Amino acid sequence: MDPKSPSDADRPVFDHDRAEKAIRELLLACGEDPERDGLKDTPARVARAYREMFAGLYTEPDSVLDKTFDESHEELVLVTDIPMFSQCEHHLVPFHGVAHVGYIPNAAGKVTGLSKLARLVDLYAKRPQVQERLTSQVADALVRKLEPRGVIVVIEAEHLCMAMRGIRKPGARTTTSAVRGQLKTSPSSRAEALDLIKARR
Repeated sequence: MDPKSPSDADRPVFDHDRAEKAIRELLLACGEDPERDGLKDTPARVARAYREMFAGLYTEPDSVLDKTFDESHEELVLVTDIPMFSQCEHHLVPFHGVAHVGYIPNAAGKVTGLSKLARLVDLYAKRPQVQERLTSQVADALVRKLEPRGVIVVIEAEHLCMAMRGIRKPGARTTTSAVRGQLKTSPSSRAEALDLIKARR
C-alpha cells in the first residue's frame, strides 16, 4: 500500500446526506431556487454522481493487482488508449483522455490481467486529482505490486478547466509520463515503448 494512502480502517466513507445538503447550499449561493421543478431532485442526483466519480477514495486501488500469474513472459506488456475520466482538484471540473500503461515483467515473468491495468487507472482517476500525480500513482502501484523490471505510464488529457473557463482553449491536450526502472535507464527500451504508443495513431 502507498505509505501516503489511508488504511482500510481510516479510509473515508461517502456522506450522501451531507453532500446533498452542500449541493443545495451551492445552488442557493448561485442565486438558484433548489425547490423549482428542474432542480428539486438535483442535489440527490449530484450527490450520487460524486459518489461514483470519487469511488477511488473509498477503496484501495492497488488491490486490483493482488492476483498475478507467472507466465515466464519477459518482454514489454503494453495497453494503450485506456479511456480515463477524472476531476481536477483545483476547480472540480473533469479532465479526460487516454492512458497508456506498460511494464516489463521481472525475471519470474510475473504479470497481471490486462483488464487490471485499466481498472488501476480507473480507480486512481476516480478522485480529486492532478494529471501529474495520477500518472505517477499508476506507475508506482505497478512497481509496488508487480516488482517489474520497468514501467511506463503516459496520459494524454484535455482539461475542461482550460476549455470552458479561464484561458478557454478547447482541444488543448496535456501529456504526462512516469517512467521507472529499465524503461527509464535504457534508452532503447524506452524508445520501443514510446514507438508502440505513437504507432497507434
